[in-house]
Amino acid sequence: MNKVVVIDDSMVVRKVVETTFRRAGIDCTSFSDGVEALQALKDWQDDLPDLIFLDIGLPNLDGYDVLRLLKTSPHFDRTAVIMISARDGILDRLKSRLAGARGHITKPFKIQELLSLPY
Repeated sequence: MNKVVVIDDSMVVRKVVETTFRRAGIDCTSFSDGVEALQALKDWQDDLPDLIFLDIGLPNLDGYDVLRLLKTSPHFDRTAVIMISARDGILDRLKSRLAGARGHITKPFKIQELLSLPY
C-alpha cells in the first residue's frame, strides 16, 4: 500500500489516522469535507489512493453519497473504502456494504485496528 486518504470532519480522527500511516511509511492525506475530497481526488488521476477511510456523517455530502460518487468512476475500482462512524448498527453496516465499502470501523477505534484491516 502506497497511499491512504482520510475523509472525516473530526480533526482528531484525521490526525490519528495520518500519524498512524505516516509512521508506517505510507503517504497519507486528509480532508474534512466530502466535496473537497472529491474535487482533489478527481485531479489525482495518476496518483489514486489504495485505501480511503470515509466518515459517514460529513457536512455538505454524507459518506454514503461520497462513496457512491467514487464508485461511479472506474478509476476507483481498486481503491478500498472503509467507513468510519460512531454508528454501529446492523443497518449502518449493511448500508456501507451496499454503497460499496469493504469494511466499517466504529468510533472510537484503536490504532491497531487501522493497521490490521485486510485491505
